[in-house]
Formats: sequence, C-alpha cells, structure tokens
Amino acid sequence: MTRIEWRPKILTVLAAIYFLFTFGLQMGVAEKKGDAKVTAPEGNANAPQPAANPIVAEDYRVGAGDVIEVSVWKEPENSGIVVIRPDGKISLPLLNDLVVVGKTPMEIQQIVEEKLTPFINAPNVTVIVRDIRSKKVYIIGEVNHAGSFQITQPTTVLQMLTEAGGLRPFAKSKSIYVLRNQDGKEKRFSFNYQDALKGKNIEQNILLQPGDTVVVP
Repeated sequence: MTRIEWRPKILTVLAAIYFLFTFGLQMGVAEKKGDAKVTAPEGNANAPQPAANPIVAEDYRVGAGDVIEVSVWKEPENSGIVVIRPDGKISLPLLNDLVVVGKTPMEIQQIVEEKLTPFINAPNVTVIVRDIRSKKVYIIGEVNHAGSFQITQPTTVLQMLTEAGGLRPFAKSKSIYVLRNQDGKEKRFSFNYQDALKGKNIEQNILLQPGDTVVVP
C-alpha cells in the first residue's frame, strides 16, 4: 500500500482523536459549572441557621433529658447544644446554671437574652429543641414490641398499643391497665381493648402522660 493510500486513514484517526479530546474538555467544564451551582456560597459563619428538622410545636415544654440548641447571633463561643439535666437546669458560657425545665423554647430564649445582656450588647438568641427524651411512656407484657416510647403529641392508650405493634394472640385484651404515679401515689386505670375497638366506654381510652406504664397481661 502506498503512502498516498494511507493518508486518508491517518487523517481520519487524527480527526477522531481531536474530537474525543475536545469532547472531554467540554464535559470537564460542564461538570465544574454543575458543581458551582450546587455549592452553597460562603456566608456569615456566625449567622443562626434554620432548624434542620423542627420536631415540636411552639408551645412544647421541655423536660429533663431533652436536647436543645442555643444559638447566639455572632457569638459562636456562647452557643452550643446542651442536655437538660435531671435537676432541670442547663449550663452556658458566661452564665450560671439556668432552670429551663417546663418552659417553652421561646421562654428559654427570653431568659438567655436577659442573662446575657450585661455581657453582650443586644443579644439575639434562638433556641431549638433537637431531641425529645423526656416524654416517655412504657409498655410491658403481651404486645409485639414492648419497651419505651416517646410521645410528642396527645396519645391515647389505643394509639400507643398500635405503636407497640398490637397485642399478641394470648393477651388478655379485656384486662389491660395503665399505671400512673400521681402525687406520689400509684393510680391504676383499667382498659378494655375489645370495647375500645367497638367504640364503647370511650372514656377509658385516656390520654397518656409521661411516665405512664401500660400493662398488657
């Protein structure tokens, strides 16, 4: 084969290489542009961020064991995530222990702002409940999933039994009861599962309170 006959093939191969090289460069530029679109711009690192996943209503009152985030605008060293201690208090930089149990996030915010005023000019505080650990009820006995359950909204006995996966085949559905510590004394509330399913004696389907124990014989 002569040199003249090889020339068209060489030109074709060179053209293909050039095309692939150019296409690769274009794809690389496109990927960089795409990355630039999804990259969040750098802002004020001290700016308070919105809650990632708000889990409570504004009137929720915190309890011992709950986890809250206290953010002070432009004061990261005075911000942080804290656990409410069994004594109902939290500790923050610059401040002594603060009693917060039984208060709403807004009330805690006002308390922290007031306490920080002597140290920070016009403090802007945000309080967010990050994890609820104080509102527990317990279910024991013949249910599919016994244990402790968090309640963050009004919950009846029937609803909680559903959360526990329902009754086991040999559960005594007419002899269920709720134990509650009330004023230092243990109180017992009877619950007939069969009646509740039929809509009878609906007053027995009480709202559970933190610390209640539902017993399924």
